[in-house]
Amino acid sequence: MKKLIACLMALSLLAMVGCNGSSTADMTTGQNVAEKPTTTTAPPSVAVTAPKYVFLFIGDGMSYPQIQSTADYLGALNDTDYFQAQPSLDDNGGAILDGPSYLNFMNFAAAGSAVTYDSNSFAPDSASTATSISTGHKTYSGTINMDEQGKESYETITEKVHEQLGMKVGIISSVNLNHATPAAFYAHQASRSSYYDIGLELIDSGFEYFAGGGLLKPDGHDKENPSENLYTLSEQAGYKVTQTNQDAEAVSASDGKVILIDEHLADGSAMAYELDRTDEMWSLADYVEKGIEVLDNDKGFFMMCEGGKIDWACHANDAASTIHDTVALADAVQVAIDFAKEHADETLILVTGDHETGGMTIGFAGTDYDTYLTLLEKQTISFAKYDADYVEAYRENGTSFSDVLKDIETLFGLKTSGEENDKLVLTAYEQAQLKTAYEKSIHETETGIDAQAESVMYGSYEPLTVIITHILNNKSGIDFTSYSHTGLPVAVLADGVQAEVFNGYYDNTDIYNKLAGMLHVQ
Repeated sequence: MKKLIACLMALSLLAMVGCNGSSTADMTTGQNVAEKPTTTTAPPSVAVTAPKYVFLFIGDGMSYPQIQSTADYLGALNDTDYFQAQPSLDDNGGAILDGPSYLNFMNFAAAGSAVTYDSNSFAPDSASTATSISTGHKTYSGTINMDEQGKESYETITEKVHEQLGMKVGIISSVNLNHATPAAFYAHQASRSSYYDIGLELIDSGFEYFAGGGLLKPDGHDKENPSENLYTLSEQAGYKVTQTNQDAEAVSASDGKVILIDEHLADGSAMAYELDRTDEMWSLADYVEKGIEVLDNDKGFFMMCEGGKIDWACHANDAASTIHDTVALADAVQVAIDFAKEHADETLILVTGDHETGGMTIGFAGTDYDTYLTLLEKQTISFAKYDADYVEAYRENGTSFSDVLKDIETLFGLKTSGEENDKLVLTAYEQAQLKTAYEKSIHETETGIDAQAESVMYGSYEPLTVIITHILNNKSGIDFTSYSHTGLPVAVLADGVQAEVFNGYYDNTDIYNKLAGMLHVQ
């Protein structure tokens, strides 16, 4: 059933009415809070059927702003292929704003919110927050499934269902398979940067399906003394490893354990941004579909799928790339929805985020109460691809600013002249911003500002690219407050078997508690 935007925006207030009790904060934790959310999970009745098929979708860096901006953008485009638009006429027949086009998971039966703080921050990272989701424990930022001292390991929900229930397990990510979020479902490391050791745990997990981005540090961390290659070790452990679409297409359940590495790896050995993906490239949805084929069996399966590049795009403050990768996650969710139609009494689909990234918001001071979200359609390339394919060439060739402006118009729609009401026309101030950023990126000139101010202005990204996306974001009515994570709660949206237990406002550790309770694992 459709949920009104007002309900979504007021979700935290409504959900708090349903919370059972409260507990005083343990002041020794250093968390400056009066009360902690408490679980609303009740012990499952023996009469309640546990889900046989569990889909857990995690939009890395995805909270309400990313979901709502995507819905609003699609509503502005009136794209109804996969989404449902609101009425466009008022009672008198007058034209009004169509409103958002609800993403498929926004229509799920249950809607909750999860608090994301970890043991040392209200703005946590993916390692600690994914640990909370997968094990029900808090830990320090940067730590995967271990306590704050790095001594005690926590068993994950996926390890438990694999060992105790015989369910098959699949792990999918649009970023690296040994990156923090996917690693939190099979690895136990004091540091999320121990990529090679995480890769070894991936192999030792015995999970049946891994798919998406490539492995970081496959030859170890010491280039002078490389370790045995992770892909080689995977094959020795009985995994079928594919690195082409053709080989991946041929994979089936009869292959046993498989690792599918995307053929068209992009920045950081991850899958390409959805904005840059071409028809010959596999999508996140393709890997979910293949995962179902590989994993389906009499004992069921647990599949975790991460839309990791939502986070990467938000770190760079690239609103258009953020929105397109959120759509890619929704497309992946649609595969699970279609599967659930054939297994309605056996399937649970859960969509959430680990934390919010970028402090993204709908609304910008320069546009007052107006938004012009369709302007984002003019961006046809991600910040990362623009950096790699254009900025590097500008630097090598000494490309003139006037020629750079021509590329900016072609790729982002921003131009120096046009009709009077054309909102894509750059103001003199915006052109000056671009010129300064161009000098900084291409000629590496001094900007006249100190290092701290420069960090706030550009983060760790290419100054030219940052200013381009900031200008387009702001003209469309979107803004960011940070290049880092924030402390916003995340949505928890559920459909299918026992979905109702995810209603409410609770701690992110209770996502694990609710799953473990309904699946009867200890």
